[in-house]
Amino acid sequence: MAEQERMRVAGDGGAPADGPVGPDVTADVDVVVVGLGVGGEETAGRLAAAGLSVVGIERNLVGGECPFWGCVPSKMMIRAANALAEARRVDQLAGKAHVEPDWNTVARRIREEATAGWTDDAGVERFTAKGGRFVRGSGRLVGPGLVQVGDELYRARIGVVLGTGSTPVIPPLPGLAGTPYWTNREAMELAELPGSLVVLGGGAIGAELAQVFARFGVRVGMVEAGERVLAMEEPESSELVGAALRADGVTVHTGARAERVEHDGDGFTLHLTDGARLHGERLLVATGRRAALDGLGLETVGLDPTTRFLETDDRMRVADGIWAVGDPTGHGAFTHVAMYQAAIAIDDILRRAGAGDGVAGGAADGTGGGAAGGGRRADYRALPRVTFTDPEVGAVGLTERQAREQGYDVRIGFTPLSDSSRGWIHGVGGEGFVKLVGDAGRGVLLGATSAGPAGGEVLSALAVAVHAEVPVTTLAGMIYAYPTFHRAIETAVRDLLS
Repeated sequence: MAEQERMRVAGDGGAPADGPVGPDVTADVDVVVVGLGVGGEETAGRLAAAGLSVVGIERNLVGGECPFWGCVPSKMMIRAANALAEARRVDQLAGKAHVEPDWNTVARRIREEATAGWTDDAGVERFTAKGGRFVRGSGRLVGPGLVQVGDELYRARIGVVLGTGSTPVIPPLPGLAGTPYWTNREAMELAELPGSLVVLGGGAIGAELAQVFARFGVRVGMVEAGERVLAMEEPESSELVGAALRADGVTVHTGARAERVEHDGDGFTLHLTDGARLHGERLLVATGRRAALDGLGLETVGLDPTTRFLETDDRMRVADGIWAVGDPTGHGAFTHVAMYQAAIAIDDILRRAGAGDGVAGGAADGTGGGAAGGGRRADYRALPRVTFTDPEVGAVGLTERQAREQGYDVRIGFTPLSDSSRGWIHGVGGEGFVKLVGDAGRGVLLGATSAGPAGGEVLSALAVAVHAEVPVTTLAGMIYAYPTFHRAIETAVRDLLS
């Protein structure tokens, strides 16, 4: 069926509702999705499967950063590095073990099992099999409801979804531009290990990759301008991960900024403000990410083209007829956030299209799925995040500092994981803790951290408690299975109530 003969929906967005395709318009469609990363692909695919005519535009690989250069390959690397660490702990727990790292095994698994050699044929097929029209290129807004890709122009009757992802932030360090530094992409595509590596940035990405490479025998130095690694998390998390990195042989420099970079045939030299110099064959820049909004034509629809993030309402609307999902919204460069936001945008678009009551069930107040009276609405109070170092650091909601800065009457509950039976049984490698941030006035949790073996898995119970505002007294009265890591939650709750 020709695009102009597909279902026509009278939308209340910025695009023309109906009528013939103009002489300069390639096709009239219901929705145009610019960027088919995690959130964009989910939105485009589900809208197409629901019967809407959808054009999906992607200049790189369908699926985006996560499956090709982010969470999937990095966690495969982390899984391999953790296996090495566990094998080395055998001497202290069970006998003797000989460990011989082989990076070829890791690189081959990433190339063959995860990324298909960094091709997206499967992703394109996933989308087109649902009825979507795929266009390879860079999409640019040229007016309300109008998106241009090269010489083609698409008109969206309902609206446009922006899911353009993010790009690494590269600091303007003298000497850095033009050198073969790495970002996460080069690190994920690595076929052979360097002898040494300098990591610039002590956030989650920097910490995870520094530990991986160190465990495979690379000499690693890390530089973090702030006073601690994982600066956005609890100080206790920073202390735990910093100690773990040092135990794995990483030289950690905090509170010292890089002031310039030198690159020659032998590698990189990073000069720090405290006078120290770090040398490595390779330099990994892991200093954060920014929304990929350059050249998107935001000014043509009345939006600020210099904005750092796209501000959305609780239905992911940026403006009338424009939605945004994922990294461009500024709620964290997390796959789970992009998927969460995609579900909300899908629900809102289907409602606008008159295609029923949404895509999922929900609460009567509209905070869940397709609820009567408004549909899904975004709620970030219990946003979970996990740093996949060893030990893992899982966190949800507010940190203690954030809660105090927002004026809450804060109560803290804390317990070292080593005080639990499971932590003691686990022995070496069993370091960690559970920390609870409570609102004394309402008797609920505002945030929590679970750090240790499987810290991200233990987090699930705490995420439910924060999201559902479960009374702390209810948490204190629960039965916690013995001996488990999550049983430490009970001890932390008692500490909070004492």
